[in-house]
Amino acid sequence: MMKKEMMGLLLALSLLTVGNGVRAAESEEEAASLAAGKWLTLVDKGQFGQSWNQASRYFKNSVKRGQWQAEVSAARSPLGKFVERKLKSAVPAKSLPGAPDGEYVVIQYNTAFEKKKAAVETVTPVKEEDGQWRIAGYFIK
Repeated sequence: MMKKEMMGLLLALSLLTVGNGVRAAESEEEAASLAAGKWLTLVDKGQFGQSWNQASRYFKNSVKRGQWQAEVSAARSPLGKFVERKLKSAVPAKSLPGAPDGEYVVIQYNTAFEKKKAAVETVTPVKEEDGQWRIAGYFIK
């Protein structure tokens, strides 16, 4: 092979490798976002116990099931029914305050409820040892 053709082939391969790395990162964020969406659907339906069941090990070790059900009910009830949720941001992170290092995506949504038209929900999925994304944190402002 000529030098010029070899250089072109190497450049094409390196671009392909970089492109695959970007796609893999996007698919990880997409998988985390999908897990967050499914989990939020449970919370939106008032299935708080089920949302705890499907949360991460870290989440379950941080808050007991009954405590979670009471706290999320107290936080969500005054807001009324869920109306609409739009993705605001999704930021990968390896380290978060008060949590063990790991693979996280901090996802924020602009959310509207029946009695609160403008809220920001933060949902943080973590990739667990089994490769599944599960929720490690949830906050509403």
